[in-house]
Amino acid sequence: LDSKPFPSWVAKHPEIKALMKPDYNLIWVVVLMVLAQLTAFYLVKDLDWKWVIFWAYVFGSCISHSMTLAIHEISHNSAFGNSKAMWNRWFGIFANLPLGLPYSISFKRYHMDHHRYLGGDGIDVDIPTNFEGWFFCTRFRKFIWIVLQPFFYAIRPLCINPKPITRLEIINLLAQLSFDVVIYYLWGVKSTFYMLAGSVLGLGLHPISGHFIAEHYMFLKGHETYSYYGPLNLLTFNVGYHNEHHDFPNIPGKSLPLVKKIAAEYYDNLPQYNSWIKVLYDFVMDDTISPYSRMKRQLKGEVKQD
Repeated sequence: LDSKPFPSWVAKHPEIKALMKPDYNLIWVVVLMVLAQLTAFYLVKDLDWKWVIFWAYVFGSCISHSMTLAIHEISHNSAFGNSKAMWNRWFGIFANLPLGLPYSISFKRYHMDHHRYLGGDGIDVDIPTNFEGWFFCTRFRKFIWIVLQPFFYAIRPLCINPKPITRLEIINLLAQLSFDVVIYYLWGVKSTFYMLAGSVLGLGLHPISGHFIAEHYMFLKGHETYSYYGPLNLLTFNVGYHNEHHDFPNIPGKSLPLVKKIAAEYYDNLPQYNSWIKVLYDFVMDDTISPYSRMKRQLKGEVKQD
């Protein structure tokens, strides 16, 4: 499957295995999010540019970042289950549409590597490059790095672990370009700008983007993965429950709070966050933390990638 074996203590809580099933509500949530963005595309088409930019950041960025995390859920086959893997791939392409940039299929390929080989040098593209660690080492540069995170997440796979393009990635690209052309033809440049700007802004300097750093940056020596239990989990399909997610990647985000509740003795005492905004602030202001603050492993033996 997509991860390491279950934690050794899972035998003490066999009821957790009952949570390993699809979350069919995810389907309807994603459909409603797509419809919400289509409505927004229509509503912004005649606004002044200042309001287009305002709503792109205040509303569009939240929906777009939330949709990337819906795609994260779909990459784990949470929408239709493992027995209908291709249904999840097609649904991921559909969920991708209001983001404006093709993302879903490539994300799935690289994200499975992240789970199988967390921190694997040359494999896990969630690990910043040596250039990022070397250059973005001052407070100002770290701030710029946060702003530019969408750019680095896009180019990092090409630098660290390039893969041959697949048929599904081409379909994802063509579907996305077709959708973008239709939006431009129907509602013009402002709607198209709103769509693309919302995605870029939502993944850069934005409260939700704190999860990028909160998940695996080692603010405490010896602790590689951290959970966040704050209110923004409501917008992010509980991605903040990150220790729980890495332990049980086949459990949908909706059920991860139950995992924590069932196995509270294993999760309650782990280092955790309650504010992603504070994570971003601490990352910039703490001179001991930088893009280098990640666990990197030299992998041995056979490496199987998507």
